[in-house]
Parts: sequence; C-alpha cells; structure tokens
Amino acid sequence: MIEDKFNQYIREVELLKSKIPSTRQYPFDLPSVERLETLKFHPNVTFMIGENGSGKSTLLEAISVSCGFNPEGGSKNFNFATKATHSNLYQYLKLIKGVKKPRDGFFLRAESFYNVASNIEELGSDLLNSYGGQSLHAQSHGESFMSLVLNRFRGKGLYILDEPEAALSPTRQLALLSRIHQLVEDDSQFVIATHSPIIMAYPNAKIYDVDNGYDEIEYTETDHYCITKEFLNNPSKMMDIILKE
Repeated sequence: MIEDKFNQYIREVELLKSKIPSTRQYPFDLPSVERLETLKFHPNVTFMIGENGSGKSTLLEAISVSCGFNPEGGSKNFNFATKATHSNLYQYLKLIKGVKKPRDGFFLRAESFYNVASNIEELGSDLLNSYGGQSLHAQSHGESFMSLVLNRFRGKGLYILDEPEAALSPTRQLALLSRIHQLVEDDSQFVIATHSPIIMAYPNAKIYDVDNGYDEIEYTETDHYCITKEFLNNPSKMMDIILKE
C-alpha cells in the first residue's frame, strides 16, 4: 500500500483562476469549478461527492484529460470520439504529479462505457483478451463493468472512476470494494466520484463534499450515509414522510 505522499501518482490539482475567461460561462459557472482552488489527493483513494448537477463528472473528466486519458473513457491508448462534448476545463487545471509514474491507468465513466466497449471490439480480439476474452456487449452492464475492473485493471495504476455504482447491484458494489483494495495493496491510486454509501465506505480515504466548498468530510457525516441509515432504520416512517410531501 502506498504510504509516502511523494509516491502517489497525482498529488493535487489547482484551478488557474487568473486564466479563466469568465465565471459566468460553462464550465466555470458549475459549483464544482466555482469552489475549486486546490484539491489534494489521497495516495490511495479520494472520493468526490455532491448533488446531481454540481459538476463532479465535468471536473473528473478534466482531471482525466490532464492525466492523458481519453475524455470519453478508456486508457491512454484510446483516442476515439463519438461526439466532442467534453469541456475545455482541463486547459485551466495545473496537475501536480508524484515522483513515480503509473504503469497502468484507466478512466471509467458510466455514461460513455458503451462507446468504450464498442471501441474495444473494433480494435480486435487481441485487445479483447485483456478484458476477459468475452465481448463486453455480450454481458450485462454490471457484468461488463466488473469484467473490466477484474481483468483490465492490472495494478500499479491510476484509476479514475465516475459513478461506477451506476451498473452495479449492492453485492457487486461490495465486490468492487474488494477489488479496489487489492489494487491499492498493489500500489494503485483511485479518484472516484460516487453517490454510493457502500463504495465511499472504503477506509482511510479522503471524502470531499463538492457542495460545501470541498470540505473534507467523515464518512458517517455524509448525507449519503445519514439518509440511507435513517431510511433503513425506519423505512415505514420515512415513506410516510415522503409520500405525504
């Protein structure tokens, strides 16, 4: 497991505010961008949480592009583009890297995973073998996600995941946690945007709340944990409140 902060692959990211043309235009008007100054990454796992529309995915995309990944997802060797919808935010980020370079890496985003799977098939069977040997399209969404994580993530890498829980059942989310830990033990670093109280339970991680100016927050203080716990402790009461509203 990485312990020395100088051994992490990315140490921090800074928004170059003096170069921003206007804070009233996209993507600089997004809450996640407006509130960003400097964000320090944990050497193992960093979570970014916040409401829908806060701009977590846009920021994660910009960080990924700054690291050399394809904006639609994949490894650094992927250069396909189905539609150029990514923002220019990466041009205004200063990424501070660690001493070591990752041997592996992947940017996984739920919304464009279908396009990544299609590109893998187009590139032929030799590449497909690195993803488990079976077409990702021939598997369910959740199965293809896990096949990717289990077979393609090789360790000693930088892995950026955007809402990986989108395709995963609670059981598979637990399996993902197990795999994340295996990879962390093999000198890997993760940056993850998530809404899942299961996934963000990974111990000793940094959790940044985008909605509150990137405050670092304890797991048990997150809305995701508190609301889920309150609901599961008394679902009937919660449903009465929700349905009356």
